Amino acid sequence: MMNFTECELLRIFVGEQEKFQHRPVYELLVSKALEHGMAGATVLRGILSFGMRHKVHSAKILELSGDLPMVVEIVDSTEKIEGFLPFVEALLREAGADAMVMRESVRHWTT
Repeated sequence: MMNFTECELLRIFVGEQEKFQHRPVYELLVSKALEHGMAGATVLRGILSFGMRHKVHSAKILELSGDLPMVVEIVDSTEKIEGFLPFVEALLREAGADAMVMRESVRHWTT
């Protein structure tokens, strides 16, 4: 029988060239999530995207884009996500990052 636990997914979209103190923002987010004892974090690299400026970013060899989208996904309880958000907001503001942050309720399957 599958058991599901209610939790939240925090999804942060940021360009791979976004840096703070010479480190990629996506790396800092994962490091800090680990420090905060979050249940898990994953970084996904997009192969094609466009954003508010409608500039297309592509991973095609002949169209070298220096700023592909990075998606950081962090899953944990609502309380832990809520406690982590002030760090996310401060980092993105201090880095001057062009980012989008999303939260959604999810059900995590456990055995």
